[in-house]
Amino acid sequence: MAESPLPIRNRVTELLGVRYPIIQAPMGWIARAPLASAVSNAGGMGIIETASGELEAIRGEIRRMRDLTDQPFGVNIALSYVRDPGIVDFVAGQGVRFVTTSAGDPSRYCAQLKAAGLTVFHVVPTLKGALKAVEAGVDGLIVEGAEGGGFKNPRDVASMVLLPLVCSRVQVPVVAAGGFCDGVSMAAAFALGAEGVQMGTRMLSSAESPVHENWKQAIVAAGETDTVFLNRGGQGAALRALRTERTSRLEPQPIPDMRAEFAGVQQLYFGGDMEAAIPLTGQVCGRIDAVRPVREIVEETVRQFRETLAALHGRYGG
Repeated sequence: MAESPLPIRNRVTELLGVRYPIIQAPMGWIARAPLASAVSNAGGMGIIETASGELEAIRGEIRRMRDLTDQPFGVNIALSYVRDPGIVDFVAGQGVRFVTTSAGDPSRYCAQLKAAGLTVFHVVPTLKGALKAVEAGVDGLIVEGAEGGGFKNPRDVASMVLLPLVCSRVQVPVVAAGGFCDGVSMAAAFALGAEGVQMGTRMLSSAESPVHENWKQAIVAAGETDTVFLNRGGQGAALRALRTERTSRLEPQPIPDMRAEFAGVQQLYFGGDMEAAIPLTGQVCGRIDAVRPVREIVEETVRQFRETLAALHGRYGG
């Protein structure tokens, strides 16, 4: 077996204590111990979700992480979905040292999280959101373009525009999200100013992901145009999802009842019924051609990242 690539040293890996600046996205119900520990063991940053609201189950997942990995891992707090005002005490009490916050006001818990000794990165979809998060005192940003799967700003901006814009206006380290799945796209993110990447759909379709094989194979079979951007003109957040009969039907108009569209999420995620709910998936599904182990994904990404940089330097370095 090939040796693991050498570590990448920059502000993101130093702050997070990881070997490689690759973060796994905090997907509700999916980002739990089996997937997160695989990412951490591969040298990236595994993340445990809290968006499901199942804090007792999540407490158990964090305990499982202690058994499955001795590497750093983090927790996401999806601010709009917080039902328990004691969420910060809950997370800090689990011994977690890295938190990503998303889907809400970054100032809501930032000071409290930092006072508890945690490193905080906030997910932003706009320059305005990035500046607000920096003002709130975050340690870093996850800048998410509209290519990514899941809930999005209704006024979508692609990573190619958003990432260099934010990087030109902030001093904190930036992790790029939305459209990143391998070393070539990681090299592009670094060229635009990022110091790390977050992967959602690539990890969703990995061997260790707990979702049903039907969803993984749908991602493998999908082309680059096989996602839809839903609820662009509706109330609340928009979202990007895999094209199915359900999502194609929802595409032309605002979604009147988002909760109803996700009522069958367990049947979709773990039962494999692709029409039971909305399968949140990024455009990068068009670049994924196989279900692969997490370690293979992470290590090949790092090798290809370095090969890409070397090739560019050889061709254009003068």
